[in-house]
Amino acid sequence: MAIARRPLLTATAAGTLLAALWFVPSANATDDSAGTPGARSRQVTAAVDTAAGPRLADTGTGVDNTPYLIGGTAFLGIGAAFVTYSVRRADALSV
Repeated sequence: MAIARRPLLTATAAGTLLAALWFVPSANATDDSAGTPGARSRQVTAAVDTAAGPRLADTGTGVDNTPYLIGGTAFLGIGAAFVTYSVRRADALSV
């Protein structure tokens, strides 16, 4: 009976994760500066360059991406190791 519940638990966990990610804000480049706290600085910027339209925020040139690359690679490797382990375990149990 425990084997029949495993896909249901996996589907529930995946659905919960997707539902949680639904509420993560997106980074849309809009030009609605009325009523926001930083409206004054955005209006000055818009007055300088009105022909270009809305732009994404400038993150600067000194952003260090190394921790993100190392962390992403580590999580990718751990995930691949889990998949390999699960496949080998499933093969061993089916024999």
